[in-house]
Amino acid sequence: MDLATIIGLVMFFVIFAIAIGLGGNFGLFVNIPGLLIVFGGTIAVALIRVSTKQFMSTFTVALKAVLRPSNKTPFELIEESIELAKIARKQGMLALEDQEISHPFLNKGIQLCIDGYPPETVSRLLSKEIDLTIERHETGYGMFKAIGDYAPAMGMIGTLIGLVQMLAFLDDAAAIGPAMAVALLTTLYGAMLANGVALPLSEKLQSISEEERLTKDLIMEAIASIQSGINPKAMEQLLLTYIPVSQRQGEEGEEED
Repeated sequence: MDLATIIGLVMFFVIFAIAIGLGGNFGLFVNIPGLLIVFGGTIAVALIRVSTKQFMSTFTVALKAVLRPSNKTPFELIEESIELAKIARKQGMLALEDQEISHPFLNKGIQLCIDGYPPETVSRLLSKEIDLTIERHETGYGMFKAIGDYAPAMGMIGTLIGLVQMLAFLDDAAAIGPAMAVALLTTLYGAMLANGVALPLSEKLQSISEEERLTKDLIMEAIASIQSGINPKAMEQLLLTYIPVSQRQGEEGEEED
């Protein structure tokens, strides 16, 4: 589970709730017309952008990203791939059929090799799966980025509505207050929704997508190396190129200790 995302979201709302509570009445910051304009308007505009299915799947992708189990580190994947390579070189590719493989994508690639598919076919099938996965991810984080763009605009629209209402009832002091609340709070709601939720989630999902792409590229390289039967030592050096030098040095230092 990605605790950083959950902790960040909770902290964001708690900090603002404390600040509002210390400064006065919390109820002053709750305005139903403003909430309808910002949240309802943002969702409506987002629905215009994509299909209903894509819109709903966006939140499924975000939830999976937040609640996803911790994946194996690249070093663990490399170590596992090298063990598989050693078995394949000594006993043949069919010997991998009984091996328990932790990563689903690695397992799929190994199964394709066991089934006798040629390297170019294995590479094409796995590349296609990566491309389709990244495409789904792009739809997900693209939607949150769009929400982040729409929310402040909805807030500004709410501000204009509030100002129009306020100017229309300048002779009625009782009506000025609610209209001013709509004008100010919709801007606040839009800014909070965009900068506190939508845009950070978009960037987080994009980061997760890039990380998954790199991991799957590493796995594809490992599968190609296993299928070609290259020396496990050479395979290790090849796979380590997918890891930043600073991380490789840190890992080597830990192993020496």
